[in-house]
Amino acid sequence: MRFTLLTTVVALGALACGGDKQADQTQTPAGQPATPAASGPVVEVKMTGNNNNLAAFEPKALTIAPGTTVRFINVSGGMHNIAFWGDSIPAGAAAVLTAAMPNTIDNLTGPFLMQPNDTYEVTFANAPAGTYKGYCTPHLALGMKIAITVQ
Repeated sequence: MRFTLLTTVVALGALACGGDKQADQTQTPAGQPATPAASGPVVEVKMTGNNNNLAAFEPKALTIAPGTTVRFINVSGGMHNIAFWGDSIPAGAAAVLTAAMPNTIDNLTGPFLMQPNDTYEVTFANAPAGTYKGYCTPHLALGMKIAITVQ
Protein backbone atom coordinates (compact mmCIF):
# COMPACT_ATOMS: atom_id res chain seq x y z
CA MET A 1 0.00 0.00 0.00
CA ARG A 2 2.79 2.43 0.91
CA PHE A 3 4.65 1.56 -2.32
CA THR A 4 1.53 2.34 -4.42
CA LEU A 5 1.02 5.64 -2.64
CA LEU A 6 4.71 6.57 -3.05
CA THR A 7 4.62 5.68 -6.78
CA THR A 8 1.51 7.82 -7.30
CA VAL A 9 3.07 10.81 -5.50
CA VAL A 10 6.29 10.52 -7.56
CA ALA A 11 4.32 10.30 -10.83
CA LEU A 12 2.24 13.38 -9.98
CA GLY A 13 5.38 15.26 -8.99
CA ALA A 14 7.03 14.44 -12.32
CA LEU A 15 4.03 15.77 -14.23
CA ALA A 16 3.93 18.94 -12.15
CA CYS A 17 7.64 19.56 -12.77
CA GLY A 18 7.51 19.43 -16.55
CA GLY A 19 6.73 15.88 -17.53
CA ASP A 20 4.59 17.17 -20.41
CA LYS A 21 6.99 17.46 -23.36
CA GLN A 22 4.52 19.35 -25.56
CA ALA A 23 4.42 22.20 -23.06
CA ASP A 24 8.18 22.63 -23.54
CA GLN A 25 7.94 23.40 -27.28
CA THR A 26 8.85 26.89 -28.40
CA GLN A 27 5.86 28.67 -29.91
CA THR A 28 5.76 31.05 -32.86
CA PRO A 29 3.70 34.24 -32.46
CA ALA A 30 0.82 32.39 -34.18
CA GLY A 31 0.90 29.81 -31.39
CA GLN A 32 2.16 26.96 -33.56
CA PRO A 33 5.17 24.84 -32.60
CA ALA A 34 8.38 26.29 -33.96
CA THR A 35 10.36 24.29 -36.47
CA PRO A 36 13.56 22.66 -35.22
CA ALA A 37 16.67 24.82 -35.28
CA ALA A 38 18.32 24.94 -38.68
CA SER A 39 21.79 23.46 -39.00
CA GLY A 40 22.73 25.34 -42.19
CA PRO A 41 22.51 28.98 -43.22
CA VAL A 42 19.22 30.86 -42.92
CA VAL A 43 17.93 33.21 -45.63
CA GLU A 44 15.03 35.52 -44.83
CA VAL A 45 12.21 36.32 -47.25
CA LYS A 46 9.81 39.13 -46.37
CA MET A 47 6.13 38.81 -47.17
CA THR A 48 4.68 42.26 -47.75
CA GLY A 49 1.56 44.08 -48.83
CA ASN A 50 0.20 47.59 -48.75
CA ASN A 51 -3.02 49.57 -49.10
CA ASN A 52 -2.84 49.38 -52.91
CA ASN A 53 -3.33 45.59 -52.72
CA LEU A 54 0.24 44.97 -53.84
CA ALA A 55 1.66 41.85 -52.28
CA ALA A 56 5.13 40.44 -52.79
CA PHE A 57 7.90 38.17 -51.60
CA GLU A 58 11.11 40.16 -51.09
CA PRO A 59 13.20 38.94 -52.79
CA LYS A 60 10.98 37.25 -55.36
CA ALA A 61 13.86 35.07 -56.58
CA LEU A 62 16.82 33.65 -54.69
CA THR A 63 19.54 31.05 -55.10
CA ILE A 64 20.53 28.90 -52.14
CA ALA A 65 22.77 25.94 -51.36
CA PRO A 66 21.29 22.60 -50.26
CA GLY A 67 20.77 22.61 -46.50
CA THR A 68 19.75 26.27 -46.38
CA THR A 69 16.65 27.21 -44.42
CA VAL A 70 14.35 29.85 -45.87
CA ARG A 71 12.57 31.83 -43.17
CA PHE A 72 9.40 33.50 -44.43
CA ILE A 73 8.43 36.57 -42.37
CA ASN A 74 5.01 38.23 -42.49
CA VAL A 75 5.94 41.91 -42.56
CA SER A 76 2.66 43.50 -43.67
CA GLY A 77 -0.42 43.04 -45.79
CA GLY A 78 -2.60 40.66 -43.82
CA MET A 79 -2.24 36.92 -43.82
CA HIS A 80 0.38 35.23 -45.98
CA ASN A 81 1.69 31.71 -46.52
CA ILE A 82 4.06 29.78 -48.76
CA ALA A 83 2.85 27.05 -51.09
CA PHE A 84 4.70 25.21 -53.86
CA TRP A 85 3.29 23.94 -57.14
CA GLY A 86 3.89 20.19 -57.15
CA ASP A 87 4.40 20.14 -60.92
CA SER A 88 7.02 22.90 -60.93
CA ILE A 89 9.55 21.51 -58.47
CA PRO A 90 12.42 19.11 -59.28
CA ALA A 91 11.73 15.38 -59.52
CA GLY A 92 11.83 13.79 -56.07
CA ALA A 93 11.48 17.13 -54.29
CA ALA A 94 7.89 16.68 -53.13
CA ALA A 95 8.84 14.17 -50.43
CA VAL A 96 11.71 16.39 -49.25
CA LEU A 97 9.48 19.47 -49.04
CA THR A 98 6.70 17.56 -47.32
CA ALA A 99 9.15 16.52 -44.59
CA ALA A 100 10.55 20.06 -44.36
CA MET A 101 7.20 21.83 -44.03
CA PRO A 102 5.65 21.40 -40.56
CA ASN A 103 2.00 22.23 -39.83
CA THR A 104 0.91 22.22 -43.47
CA ILE A 105 -2.69 23.05 -44.33
CA ASP A 106 -2.57 21.17 -47.63
CA ASN A 107 -0.07 19.34 -49.81
CA LEU A 108 3.08 21.54 -50.05
CA THR A 109 1.18 24.44 -48.44
CA GLY A 110 2.35 26.07 -45.23
CA PRO A 111 0.06 27.59 -42.60
CA PHE A 112 -1.21 31.14 -42.74
CA LEU A 113 0.92 33.72 -40.96
CA MET A 114 -1.67 36.05 -39.50
CA GLN A 115 0.31 38.70 -37.64
CA PRO A 116 3.33 40.88 -38.45
CA ASN A 117 6.57 39.12 -37.44
CA ASP A 118 5.03 35.62 -37.63
CA THR A 119 7.53 33.29 -39.30
CA TYR A 120 7.57 29.96 -41.08
CA GLU A 121 10.69 28.02 -42.04
CA VAL A 122 11.31 25.56 -44.85
CA THR A 123 14.64 23.73 -44.77
CA PHE A 124 16.08 22.58 -48.08
CA ALA A 125 18.25 19.84 -46.57
CA ASN A 126 18.67 16.96 -49.04
CA ALA A 127 16.71 19.00 -51.58
CA PRO A 128 17.35 18.10 -55.22
CA ALA A 129 18.97 20.85 -57.27
CA GLY A 130 16.57 22.89 -59.36
CA THR A 131 13.96 25.62 -59.12
CA TYR A 132 11.11 25.52 -56.64
CA LYS A 133 8.25 27.79 -57.71
CA GLY A 134 6.00 28.99 -54.94
CA TYR A 135 3.23 31.43 -54.18
CA CYS A 136 1.13 32.97 -51.42
CA THR A 137 -2.35 31.40 -51.54
CA PRO A 138 -4.37 34.52 -50.58
CA HIS A 139 -2.34 36.75 -52.91
CA LEU A 140 -1.75 34.54 -55.95
CA ALA A 141 -4.17 36.64 -58.04
CA LEU A 142 -2.04 39.67 -57.14
CA GLY A 143 1.08 37.95 -58.47
CA MET A 144 2.72 37.07 -55.15
CA LYS A 145 5.11 34.40 -56.42
CA ILE A 146 8.65 33.29 -55.62
CA ALA A 147 11.32 31.15 -57.29
CA ILE A 148 13.89 29.44 -55.07
CA THR A 149 16.79 27.85 -56.93
CA VAL A 150 18.80 25.18 -55.10
CA GLN A 151 22.28 24.63 -56.53
